[in-house]
Amino acid sequence: MPVRQLPETLINQIAAGEVIERPASAAKELIENAIDAGATRIEIATAGGGKSLIRITDNGSGMDAADINLAVRRHCTSKITATLDDIRTLGFRGEALPSIGSVAKLSITSRRAGADTGVEISVVGGRVSPVRPAAANQGTVVEVRDIFFATPARLKFLKSERAEAGAITEVVKRMAIAFPHVRFVLSGSDRSTLEFPASPDDPLTRMAQVLGADFKDNAIAVDALREDVGLKGFAGVPTFNRGNSGHQYAFVNGRPVQDKLILSAIRGAYAETIPSGRYPVAVLSLTLDPALVDVNVHPAKSDVRFRDPGLVRGLIVGAIREVLAREGDRASTTSASGMMSAFRPGFGGAGYAQQPLRTAWSAATSPYRPVGGFAQAAQPAGFYETEQAAFETVLSPSARADQGFATPALAAPAERLQASEPVELATRYRLGAARAQLHANYIVAQTEDGLVIVDQHAAHERLVFEAMRKALEQERLPSQVLLIPEIVDLPEEDCDRLMVHAEALEKLGLAIERFGPGAVAVRETPALLGEVDAARMVRDLADEIGEWNTSEGLRGRLEHVAATMACHGSVRSGRRLRPEEMNALLRDMEATPGSGQCNHGRPTYIELKLSDIERLFGRS
Repeated sequence: MPVRQLPETLINQIAAGEVIERPASAAKELIENAIDAGATRIEIATAGGGKSLIRITDNGSGMDAADINLAVRRHCTSKITATLDDIRTLGFRGEALPSIGSVAKLSITSRRAGADTGVEISVVGGRVSPVRPAAANQGTVVEVRDIFFATPARLKFLKSERAEAGAITEVVKRMAIAFPHVRFVLSGSDRSTLEFPASPDDPLTRMAQVLGADFKDNAIAVDALREDVGLKGFAGVPTFNRGNSGHQYAFVNGRPVQDKLILSAIRGAYAETIPSGRYPVAVLSLTLDPALVDVNVHPAKSDVRFRDPGLVRGLIVGAIREVLAREGDRASTTSASGMMSAFRPGFGGAGYAQQPLRTAWSAATSPYRPVGGFAQAAQPAGFYETEQAAFETVLSPSARADQGFATPALAAPAERLQASEPVELATRYRLGAARAQLHANYIVAQTEDGLVIVDQHAAHERLVFEAMRKALEQERLPSQVLLIPEIVDLPEEDCDRLMVHAEALEKLGLAIERFGPGAVAVRETPALLGEVDAARMVRDLADEIGEWNTSEGLRGRLEHVAATMACHGSVRSGRRLRPEEMNALLRDMEATPGSGQCNHGRPTYIELKLSDIERLFGRS
């Protein structure tokens, strides 16, 4: 069979299969072109979920006749010259417009600033019409109709109009967060109008427009720099989480991406602070030299490759954990709303049947019988009786000695309990003063402007785990020496990677050494893991180092064991506590990073402001 060159239209349709996957892909490419043209106002109109119509109107620099004629030709662009090492624009491949024109009905109307008239061109199924004059405002209007009419097979794979319209909305939201100085308006017959006013001086306001007003009250600013790689953005407190990862936005040099390395780093940073099946809310923007990142990985430009992925991952994980340790130990503002909705309607509440008021109090009819004034009722015998030693020791002494950990004593030093007056404690400390224990598990504390309810088991579980984690970081962990070293056969490059991290692994209790060109010998394993499949663990570590250039997998296993020990060694539900013990727990929580969530990610306390309580009683 002879070799022959394909027709230009067929070449464009093949390229369109990679560049234009669905209507949202076309909308993304056109919005990127508008932003690259310097637009400050972009209007997007759709019909039929983008299948029938996508219209993008901008006030950018516009094009003249020569530019618009080249714009619909393949590999014609104004954004790069001869190298891919310095890409500072969203688009650069020169494939979007010809790809769209090959599978849809495309028309472009544009006018440059200062030009007397505009120009117009159309492409229908790959056939390009001549450029003609047209009336137009400054900027560009791109209209795409009947997408995939020229490739019916692709049209059959599109989802419902609602789903396709939702995908376009998500594209606009990502662009809106990335470029807060641009005003976006999304409208059409298939949707309600969505508008994002420009907020160039306050990016958090734009994020709140997209993610909801609650994000502004539950976000912590992130600002970090490592080896000329900058990270800025906002991370939500762990108690402010969602049911999917759709509220995680990542940008690299202003480009919206959905990169697995960044998403994995976010997940790792929030490990053990969010319940299983829940996802954090975060908006992160990486800034680095364009030569250190490859954006030409896929035609859709949603994936990137970093020259030093380990550096980027470490920067994200470290920066988020640092801000969470500093400011993340607080209940989200949505917790109070959920708590208020759980209350039954009270006086003046909806659904409450108003009872007639009594004209006078009657001792005969009152269910309350005070004797000798309003004396405090006596507590049941043994209410506060508990063994201090049992409370101070979360693990047996032999278990602590075996594992090499010193677990914290919860009973606070005497100097922390000098201020026994509840009002004074409430004003001096963030978590206030303990006032009661409910159902032998929940501590109610009064704060300066409200109250908090603490789950004593979950809170102490986190305190014990953090003490164990600190021991992991500061001490060489105990190890068990293998009677016969286990030889693990590996590719030579994996052996080389492992030996680079051998010193760090030894501090975690895993001692390895080279055993010939294609094997390593495992001589010691971490005692905390007990009986372990050393060969499988070493191979997993080699795979992790090969992909991420880190050996955090072993630390993760050790921390998982520590978390399990903390769960079983903490003060249990049903344990009666004395007031000083409850206050000691509150003080330790205030001093411990991550105490807002237990090891499983559930909240350890919820907070209710006085204003919320007054609203429950109709006082505000």
